[in-house]
Amino acid sequence: MTNKNFPVQVEVEATISDADGAASWLSSERKRLLDILARNGAALLRGLPLSNALDFDACVVALELENFTYAESLSNAVRVNKTKRVFTANEAPPEVEIFLHHEMAQTPTYPSKLLFFCEHSSDSGGSTPLCQSDLLLKQLADRMPQLIDELENKGVKYTNVMPASADLDSGQGRSWQNTLGSDSKTSAETRLRDLNYTWEWLQDENLKVTTPVLPAIRRLDDGRKVFFNQLIAAYQGWKDSRNQDSKKIQFGDGSDISEESMDDVCEIAEKITYDHFWQKGDLLLVDNFLVMHGRRPFFGTRKVLASLSL
Repeated sequence: MTNKNFPVQVEVEATISDADGAASWLSSERKRLLDILARNGAALLRGLPLSNALDFDACVVALELENFTYAESLSNAVRVNKTKRVFTANEAPPEVEIFLHHEMAQTPTYPSKLLFFCEHSSDSGGSTPLCQSDLLLKQLADRMPQLIDELENKGVKYTNVMPASADLDSGQGRSWQNTLGSDSKTSAETRLRDLNYTWEWLQDENLKVTTPVLPAIRRLDDGRKVFFNQLIAAYQGWKDSRNQDSKKIQFGDGSDISEESMDDVCEIAEKITYDHFWQKGDLLLVDNFLVMHGRRPFFGTRKVLASLSL
């Protein structure tokens, strides 16, 4: 069962008439909004007069958060920059589901906060599932204590095959050149070495990489523990033409995480997941350490933009 007060819907001042007014109001409400995120993990602002990427960018600036650019990230997703702070959420086809994950938790560098803006809602489907990871961890610890103990003590490793050129049919279709900021195999290997990854060059110049050991459970500054990882998304969703048969997830010591365990994790998470159905102009703020998110399949045009902060 989801928390009835999640996400927190923040009342928007009715007198705001344009994007400049929205940005000014957000600046004045900054501390309150960040406090809500720290406590509850997600805040929805509905009714602001926002229309496009520039309006959204002004709101991001107003919140005074340190920008985490797409270019500097190790995100697997193909995205399109609209401004230096704003980009499309994921260019994967509408029928592809993006399963629950903490943004970039499969990499050594990840944002702390996510901002989403709905420029155009889909005809049907396309909701953004949100799952509170502290609540999920409590349920998993009660029902699967051995798994949680292993995850906490061993950590996890992820394996992914990056294409030589962008694969727009995949939710993990970003090319290795773009992901690593490299224009040659030599510079790619230098970057991977710096990141403590291992790698293997495959046919068609595809690149198979395995991360160093990464945390699967995270303790927050306030003492709460969360199920902070990319396990559900990797297990359920990393199934494009390159990643069908590879071992995408393992414990940090190289031992297997059983399919039975992951099926149970996915089932438990789904039961406590809230689906946010978008309306044009919605602004959704998410604490990346407290809340997992995803994308349901959809029909029609769906334009949801994103911005990340450190």
